[in-house]
Amino acid sequence: MTSPGSAEDVPEAGDGTAREGGSVLRVATYNVRGLKDDRRALARVIRALRPDVLCLQEVPRLPARRHGRPVFSRAVPVSLAALARAAGLSVAAGSRLNGTAVLTSPAVRLLRGEGRRLRWFTGLERRAVAVAVVEKGRDRYAVCSVHLDLLAGARLSHAAEIVPILEGAAREFGAAPVLAGDLNEPPGAPVWRFLAARYADCFAAAAGGSRTATGAAPGGGTFPARDPRVRIDAVFAGPGLTVLSCGGADVPSGDLAAASDHRPVVAEIGSGRHAGRHAGLGIATSATERAPFPLRSVP
Repeated sequence: MTSPGSAEDVPEAGDGTAREGGSVLRVATYNVRGLKDDRRALARVIRALRPDVLCLQEVPRLPARRHGRPVFSRAVPVSLAALARAAGLSVAAGSRLNGTAVLTSPAVRLLRGEGRRLRWFTGLERRAVAVAVVEKGRDRYAVCSVHLDLLAGARLSHAAEIVPILEGAAREFGAAPVLAGDLNEPPGAPVWRFLAARYADCFAAAAGGSRTATGAAPGGGTFPARDPRVRIDAVFAGPGLTVLSCGGADVPSGDLAAASDHRPVVAEIGSGRHAGRHAGLGIATSATERAPFPLRSVP
């Protein structure tokens, strides 16, 4: 994906390295609403994103069913594995119990994939994250797919729990952290401020450097898909990474509306070696972690 006026600066998707050293990773995030919508349109949207790594939310916890019976189809993806195959990707992390997953393309090498359940709060939906550590070129990335709660206190508490999980995986493999998912709140809200203190919001960083790519709704809105008025889905790049571009899927609006109730986000992220070439782009820096809201938890 290239942004307007910058075709000479950003490598094509699937190219393992940038023209002057360092890899470029295409990371996308997409809430797929349990595969309840038009699955053919969903597969078309995902293929258009051309991700190296795809973070999914609302992945079906159980196989699709119709009239109480499991559904099987060669033509239409009815499970996470089938969706991955239809998009030319592989399941790297997550499970039916997690609700989140990470898919990877053949352009990256998977080093580890795992799902981690988060603390459960009484009366709320169980939440989990999926983390995949991948290698592209000479660089390693730890990518975490998240789906935060509708309750503000739970969102912030889980965000504070997720960061050490992600950064622990990044430290173990010498990787750069990347977080992507459905935050269920708009920019400026507590979780956004908490994450922005540590990582770069890719859409904001790309917009600041005039690198917002094709396919993005006005203001980067991701929900609802038919008329996106609010930005609640995002990709965050860890310290030292360079945000090269950020946008959406360059497909007909009909496919975006039919595929899910969210719109996807895709960002091109480069290693710190890109910083000198792309002056003015978002470079992630770390900051002090803030305390979460207290909530009653159940072990």
